Amino acid sequence: MGNNKEAWGSRVGLILAMAGNAVGLGNFLRFPVQAIQNGGGAFIIPYLVCFLLMGIPLLYVEWSMGRFGGKKGHHSTPFILGAMDKRKFWKYIGVFGIFTNLAVAAYYCYLESWTLSWVWHSVKGTFAGQSQEQVASFFGNYVSLETMEPIIFWVLCLVLNTWILSRGLSGGVEKVAKIGMPLLLIFGAILAYMAVTLKAGEHGAKFDGTMGLNFLWTPDFSSIWNMKVWLAAAGQIFFTLSIGMGSIQCYASYVRSKDDIALNAMSAGWMNGFVEIVLGSAIIIPISVGYLGIDTVIEMTKNGGLGLGFKTLPYLFQQWGGTLAIICGLFWFGLLFFAGITSSLAMGTPCMGFMQDEFGWKREKAAWTFGLAVFLLGLPTVLFFNYGVFDEYDYWAGTVSLVVFALFEIILFAWVFGIDKGWKEITEGADIKVPGIFKYIIKYITPLFLGWVFFSSLPNIWSQIKNEAIDKQILAATDPNIIEQLKTQLMYVNISRVGLLLVWLGVAYLVYIAYKKRIKEGRFL
Repeated sequence: MGNNKEAWGSRVGLILAMAGNAVGLGNFLRFPVQAIQNGGGAFIIPYLVCFLLMGIPLLYVEWSMGRFGGKKGHHSTPFILGAMDKRKFWKYIGVFGIFTNLAVAAYYCYLESWTLSWVWHSVKGTFAGQSQEQVASFFGNYVSLETMEPIIFWVLCLVLNTWILSRGLSGGVEKVAKIGMPLLLIFGAILAYMAVTLKAGEHGAKFDGTMGLNFLWTPDFSSIWNMKVWLAAAGQIFFTLSIGMGSIQCYASYVRSKDDIALNAMSAGWMNGFVEIVLGSAIIIPISVGYLGIDTVIEMTKNGGLGLGFKTLPYLFQQWGGTLAIICGLFWFGLLFFAGITSSLAMGTPCMGFMQDEFGWKREKAAWTFGLAVFLLGLPTVLFFNYGVFDEYDYWAGTVSLVVFALFEIILFAWVFGIDKGWKEITEGADIKVPGIFKYIIKYITPLFLGWVFFSSLPNIWSQIKNEAIDKQILAATDPNIIEQLKTQLMYVNISRVGLLLVWLGVAYLVYIAYKKRIKEGRFL
């Protein structure tokens, strides 16, 4: 039997932890960029449609799957899915729910550690007096491992995550959520207020902060008919709600059998939406546009939000003066840190739950083993960041894997387990009346939506497999040194893919061993 005696201490803690799982770095760094690149205010239309037809249904499904599995003593997706249908292959589909968390945590914790480092440098005054180019160079030198500092902060972040996980759900994860989420909201609200009240001519700003907000939400309705915009919106829903990962099922597996899940799912989902649409939109873009202008920000956002968040804002905060610059740097990167750690903690629980359930490990052993695994798997993303290993992990584990797993789980829930039994699970103990239309959305619309997302993405997936982007750069390059660097990058990219595949197979083998162990001990699904 397992040593898994975890439980949530309070409903508020559970909702905050679930919201923290969803509210991550993407809410503040990715969402504003996605909106700008995909029609501004018009982007909110496909975003909300995807939220209602895919996000909310999958939240209902994953919460109910988790509680259903928890009733039978399962706290990880291989055996949660296995409990819903006896055919053996579902357990191996459930491998994605462990693999994804392990692989995403491997690179996410490194990104999370940057926020800790930037907090330190903001308070220390490292960016004071530096030009924008110097601040940007600091980031480049950091990820190039010019010093040991990135590794030190990364290891510190891993140890902190692991120690919190070793304290358990109520004693660790829940306490962090109760502290981190309110602070995140407070920091975000203060920064958003300062951003939108920024006036041209104050602190060197060229334009009002509201200009950036207006620019972000000025709709380009012609973009609504572009399928790439809808794919971007669907991708943002996956990224921001942490659906298709297995972490929601794990968290939900620890609720009591008659506890509400419908209202909990809605609360966590809408809290995440509020943070993303309101706070996520009102900080980074208004400040950047206020100082740099619209054209410059558009150009910067083509490369994502990391550049604005880590290269640009530290410089812009300095324009506000010494003490205020320190406070804003502390608030901004502190906000990002709390957003990151509440998400990374959720990634550890499915792996720990599996080890505790199936191999009888104690919580501390499971936590530190997870920490060691993340260290070993994440080391290439740190050492070879500039060779594309970080991005490769993000694409396969943080994008493709989510869609594949979500597609399978909605088919299992609505068509194999059965929508009637599934609907009973969703509504049992519900503190709200779940709209009956969602029964049909879950059965028909969401699977079709997910199928469309997956099959529409196949050309991009095939292009990624063939390394077309790198090959084009190699063909276009004339400098022998650059060609050699690109070939080296190609080698590391291919090695990282093999590594990720081996990790998936390794988790699948552990599931196989656990299944045989259950049969031997007479413990059935």
